Amino acid sequence: MTSTIPDPLALAAERDRIRDAHLKPAGVRPPSSARGLHHTALISSDVERTVRFYQDVLGFPLTELIENRDYAGSSHFFFDIGNSNLLAFFDFPGMPVSPYAEVLGGLHHMAISVDPERWQELVARLSGAGVEHEIHSGVSVYFRDPDGARIELIADPLGEMYGHQVL
Repeated sequence: MTSTIPDPLALAAERDRIRDAHLKPAGVRPPSSARGLHHTALISSDVERTVRFYQDVLGFPLTELIENRDYAGSSHFFFDIGNSNLLAFFDFPGMPVSPYAEVLGGLHHMAISVDPERWQELVARLSGAGVEHEIHSGVSVYFRDPDGARIELIADPLGEMYGHQVL
């Protein structure tokens, strides 16, 4: 599959058009109808390996491990990623599950905010665990979890991206 790069000026003009049509200033924007992200669920090929990675390497405590109500024998387990947010996983023993792929409607990456001091420690832990990673802008580190999902740890506060308010 080959890709073509559209005209950058046309893309910028389209972003401007959408922004002008839909983005309301913070003081005018209505409040969200949601309370927050309850959990994001990913798929794990190995429950214990996933627990070791997210809890032992990244420092996200495992908070629950139960049977998945939708698939007998499957596990549904949760990690605390701070601010009352959870990262969840399912495993599907016996079900043929394809490797991670970037598809429309699929996960591109998940960005998790961490304190700047903690960010440095976590980058060192990724290195110590032999996890390939890439640092961008001095505040973002990108890597893949054991099943290939892209994760970003970002040292910017919630609602901010590279010094720009996004909330």
